[in-house]
Amino acid sequence: MARKFFVGGNWKCNGTTEEVKKIVTTLNEAEVPSHDVVEVVVSPPFVFLTLVKSLLRSDFHIAAQNCWVRKGGAFTGEISAEMLVNLGIPWVIIGHSERRALLNESNEFVGDKVAYGLSQGLKVIACIGETLEQRESGSTMAVVAAQTKAIADKVTNWDNVVLAYEPVWAIGTGKVATPAQAQEVHCELRKWLNENVGADVAASTRIIYGGSVNGANCQELAGQADVDGFLVGGASLKPEFVDIIKSATVKKN
Repeated sequence: MARKFFVGGNWKCNGTTEEVKKIVTTLNEAEVPSHDVVEVVVSPPFVFLTLVKSLLRSDFHIAAQNCWVRKGGAFTGEISAEMLVNLGIPWVIIGHSERRALLNESNEFVGDKVAYGLSQGLKVIACIGETLEQRESGSTMAVVAAQTKAIADKVTNWDNVVLAYEPVWAIGTGKVATPAQAQEVHCELRKWLNENVGADVAASTRIIYGGSVNGANCQELAGQADVDGFLVGGASLKPEFVDIIKSATVKKN
């Protein structure tokens, strides 16, 4: 089964109204492969979601950067999945390493959030990845398998899940997993899905790479058999994000 290339742009906690409008203008004017070749999703901060939705071209979609683990209520500062659905936001990023590390989100909490978001009709970019210490100790696969298992334990339908493998040591550091390193983990993750979830899910679920992806390295990374796209951080705020979207054509035979 052919997996449509996926490019996500995580803007993180960046931007003013004018800066956001400038980024959107760049995207709106970009000549990129058609939607049947690449799916593009950008993730502005919560306060800019509706602004970006109102301005962004219709073939690109929008994700929130997080949502709460259950229905809204007395949870000051949180945003519920229901609110995102109400605003017409189709995607959400859950379990990003920054939230795991800075806000102590556990594997189980992330799994619960993924399941709840899906139950409300959101599509989910679920993030997993190991630290430098974990990689150097040889426990990369044990770590990402445990993170994936916590999601698989709560999710029965994977149709609306994209897995984002983001080695923590490569996020915002300028270090990038080599294409071979990325492919190795993606391949092992697909094997894990095959053995623990099912062959159909393993074949159809997109596993994207995140970690200092830029215009210079995206082509070679995109050429790896099990790399189905990218979740881009800093470069998604720059014009080179367009070049990263265009790397989807590497997959065309």
